[in-house]
Amino acid sequence: MIQKFKSKYLLYFKDSGFLISFIAGILMLGASFVINFYAAIYSATRASNSVTDIVLSNIPVYDVDGTFIYGPMIFWTFIITFCITEPKRAPFVLKSIALFILIRSIFISLTHIGPDPTQIEISSSIIRKFSSGADLFFSAHTGLPFLMALVFWNHKVVRILSVLTAIFFGIVVLAGHLHYSIDVVSAFFITYSIFRLAEIFFPKDRVLLSDGIQT
Repeated sequence: MIQKFKSKYLLYFKDSGFLISFIAGILMLGASFVINFYAAIYSATRASNSVTDIVLSNIPVYDVDGTFIYGPMIFWTFIITFCITEPKRAPFVLKSIALFILIRSIFISLTHIGPDPTQIEISSSIIRKFSSGADLFFSAHTGLPFLMALVFWNHKVVRILSVLTAIFFGIVVLAGHLHYSIDVVSAFFITYSIFRLAEIFFPKDRVLLSDGIQT
């Protein structure tokens, strides 16, 4: 079992094309996080007034701080483990997430609606470094799990788990008044478009995800 796992990694990381694509994915993801960081700061400095919302205006605020923080940690631990078991999945996953974060950074820089005044306080200092609370449109908590559902659509268990996670996180952010309902609903439609763009921009990685390196 261990020998087979080792052989698989040697097969992929000895392939220069895969190695370059993998490193490019890591660099793209890192760059997207930097852009997102400054976009979040910009959105916070430009935030205007809050608005009424058909959902938030009709439900109380729930303390979902723990779920908001640790839920994604659990989900991404699963996704990372899933990718580690099959390295060919990594390049397309890295690049599609980077594209998602980049496009979302543009979106949150365009519109500056202030957060709901009743939203809960997030205790995690790590999350506060990447989110200003005013970077609302669209919901990454909802969109990223749905992106993984689209990426791994042929893997039934991962697909179902990711879709359910996206819906669950959508409910969580609404319950904590951390996003407006349009942030959550639009995330599904925008994420689908991002996935299609990723297929266009990274066709070789998409094929690799399905077929792997031929020996």
